[in-house]
Amino acid sequence: MTQATSLHLHTDALREAIPTLHVGQNIYLHGTVFTARDAAHKRLCAMIQEGKELPFQLKDAVIYYAGPTPTKPNGRIGSIGPTTSSRMDKFAPVLLANGLVAMIGKGNRNEDVCNAIRSHNGIYFCASGGLGALISKSVISCEEIAFAELGCESIKRLTIEAMPVTVAILPNGDNIFELKDQNEHAKNY
Repeated sequence: MTQATSLHLHTDALREAIPTLHVGQNIYLHGTVFTARDAAHKRLCAMIQEGKELPFQLKDAVIYYAGPTPTKPNGRIGSIGPTTSSRMDKFAPVLLANGLVAMIGKGNRNEDVCNAIRSHNGIYFCASGGLGALISKSVISCEEIAFAELGCESIKRLTIEAMPVTVAILPNGDNIFELKDQNEHAKNY
């Protein structure tokens, strides 16, 4: 495993940067991300299946699996910690096949998602659970763009500056969760 180093990346440059990244590397993301959880993912996939126009362009988009808490007066956004990613596993391959470049969440992904990341040159980042208040400080602006009736689970467009994430799964097959398992297994011998 390569020594973890921090790097600042703009979301517009992710696709080109993927070959240079390493599992375990700390990244500070800048640019645009969209929040969406399972209810929104279900609707997005239904819209794709029905040939409807989506509320945002999937090509090279970044989705953060999060539903922010209510915004305090004079705030930009409430606490915005990551949701468990496995809840989106049944939807992620469809979104990756339609242009999504990156997902941000917490926890491992299933084999179908890992295969879709490989097939579509995507990337999966982990954000630290329990740090929602800290992550919210990276949000410069927040605009609800779809499914307002879902409340905190509506889709929001966030402009972010220096959002801390860790490279977790790459299209070359490197997976931080597999490396972790191998390292823990190796300690037993």
